[in-house]
Amino acid sequence: MANNVPTDDPAGLIDLSIVVPAYRSEKTLAALVAAIDAAIGGRFSLELILVNDRSPDGSWEVASQLARTHSWVRALNLRKNVGQHMAIFAGLRECRGRVIVTMDDDLQHAPADIPTLVDALDADHDVCYGAFHGRKHAAWKILGSRFNDLVATWLLEKPKGLYLSPFKAMKRGVRDEVVAFKGPAIYLDGLILSATSRIATRTVGHHAREDGASGYSLKKSISLWLKMATSFSVAPLRMASLSGMAISAAGFVFAAVIVVHKLLDPNVAVGWSSLIVAILIMGGVQLLALGAIGEYVGRILLNFTTPTQYSIAERVDGTSDSGQ
Repeated sequence: MANNVPTDDPAGLIDLSIVVPAYRSEKTLAALVAAIDAAIGGRFSLELILVNDRSPDGSWEVASQLARTHSWVRALNLRKNVGQHMAIFAGLRECRGRVIVTMDDDLQHAPADIPTLVDALDADHDVCYGAFHGRKHAAWKILGSRFNDLVATWLLEKPKGLYLSPFKAMKRGVRDEVVAFKGPAIYLDGLILSATSRIATRTVGHHAREDGASGYSLKKSISLWLKMATSFSVAPLRMASLSGMAISAAGFVFAAVIVVHKLLDPNVAVGWSSLIVAILIMGGVQLLALGAIGEYVGRILLNFTTPTQYSIAERVDGTSDSGQ
């Protein structure tokens, strides 16, 4: 690990930054900090950035206290809940590491595996994703991840077999490309894939949650999927166009069949068949196209009307507190 993590330099950069979004994690943060300290502490310069995503429990109180008692821990308190990817994005903008690791707050990602990811960053690889062995997620979440994986392979040209894990390490150059993004809809893996194709994977463990349940509901997962699908590709619009063409072609064939049927069977009610065909086919095509177009128009609107991506209310940095 030491060979791939540079030492401090005059620009104020340090060896390693670890960014952790905190949500409903008041009971796990102290154990996470202790595990990181045991796995990495003292080997080189390190900072841990805990980003409280406006958690409704005592996560901020725990995070701020950890920052006051550990010189290498920094805590950020966001003014409103912005979601996991935006919270990580906020931490990425604050970090000073030459190498950056992102991981969850629930100890399902083992700090002991961090050196494995960092060691994979060499001259040929800018990013390393953790590929989990024996995932401890609910069945619906695993199935959703597989569907998301298939769509990401199509829309984002993701390499086949690459699992877009939240547990990953990246070089600062990739981080710089990612945080330059100004839009309101953040999908970190899409930004990473647009910045580099030099990506490695390493098998790491996946452990049961230490406390509570995942903060990712089905609604939030669908919202994240829509960000991925509409923020980095025009493929859904093309799919809507192609689907419209295909359904229209099928409509013409069906209409020809109905005309022949009408000629052979005069008892068919006049106008009924053609009316139903027109309503069903054209209505379906229009709704499909309008739905895809609406997503893109909404993204454009948000780019012009959303004043900030996130807002930091407080910072605690080991020796100093600050509010904004």
